[in-house]
Amino acid sequence: MEILVVCGAGASSTFVAQRARAALQRAGLPHTVRAAADSALSGDLDDVDLLLLGPQLAAFREQVQDRLDSYSMRIPLVTLPPDIFSDLDGSRTLALILESLPVDRNDPEETS
Repeated sequence: MEILVVCGAGASSTFVAQRARAALQRAGLPHTVRAAADSALSGDLDDVDLLLLGPQLAAFREQVQDRLDSYSMRIPLVTLPPDIFSDLDGSRTLALILESLPVDRNDPEETS
């Protein structure tokens, strides 16, 4: 699974991505997390399974959702809460990720 964390310039999303990556690793989950600036939203998102939108971009959520809706595969969009930067161990971000990830219908553990 590819998780993209997007913020205005890519700096704060880097912190969130690093913490989420560490929390996923501690949980034994092999997902990839990468950070990007909002300019990445105009690029190719075919490899993205979940998009985490930085709180500073919350006002643009509808526009981002419209962009995601243009893809044949639905990409879940989560707007991160304003206090996400205080999530120093990534546990809250991990909880948001796990709540938002699409269920893989090909994974027998997910369907049982």
